[in-house]
This record gives sequence, structure tokens and C-alpha cells, in this order.
Amino acid sequence: MRDPKIHYPLPSPPLRPLPFPLTTIRAGISGFPSPAEDYVGRTLDLNERLVKRPSATFFMSVKGDSMDGFGIQDGDTLVVDRSIDPRPGHILVALVDGEVIVKRYEKRHGRPLLCSGNPRYAPIPLTDLDCQVWGVVRSVIHEYPV
Repeated sequence: MRDPKIHYPLPSPPLRPLPFPLTTIRAGISGFPSPAEDYVGRTLDLNERLVKRPSATFFMSVKGDSMDGFGIQDGDTLVVDRSIDPRPGHILVALVDGEVIVKRYEKRHGRPLLCSGNPRYAPIPLTDLDCQVWGVVRSVIHEYPV
């Protein structure tokens, strides 16, 4: 018997491909065919679109406001690729002194730093720290409350 004080999740709906919008109406009776006619019946596969190397990709959720300036907000989902070699300017997921963080990799005066997108958080110099890069952020998925 279910406890009435506990909110149970609803069952997940079946997965269906997300269709591209169908455009079958042409404006006017002359001119060129609509470029959208090439896309009629196609679907949008987010795995195909966002995941370039499936065996090296994982997803994770973001907590906090340190990356707001780079368009990564609390609650966003990151698509992280472990196969990309980090370069300055990349957003990284790393384990730094036992804490998983998301920061932008930068080099200033030849010194490697992990920087946030929020001025309230100071850059983290990587000298003398135990840092293990888990991957490079390839995409950010932001959902709007509805």
C-alpha cells in the first residue's frame, strides 16, 4: 500500500523522436520551393546532434552559480566528452582536491588556472593542487520551467 504522504513519480512516457516542424504551405504561387521541404518527415535526434563520441561521453547536472557568466546555470545538464584534450578556453569538469568542479581552463602568464564565470569566485591556480580532468563540456542543456 502506498503512503499518501510520499509523492511518487509518474511513469515515464514512451520515448518518441522529436520531429522537425512540418512546413507544407508555400506563400504565393510563384517563386522557388521552400528549403524546408527537404526536411519533411525528418526527426531530430539529440544524441546524434550533441554526442559526438558516445563511448567517451557522459552527462552531469550543475549545482551553483559560479558559471552563470558563461551561460551555465544551476540545474543545467552538461554533455561532457572525455576524449577531447583540454585547451585554454575550454570548459572543463575536473576533480580538484576531492571536489568535482566545472570551470573554464585558462593560462595567464604561463600559469594554468580554472576560472569561474562569476566575479565572486577567484580563479583556482592549478600549481600544487591535485587535479584530474574528467572531460571537456561539449554542450549545455538548459530547460525552462513550464
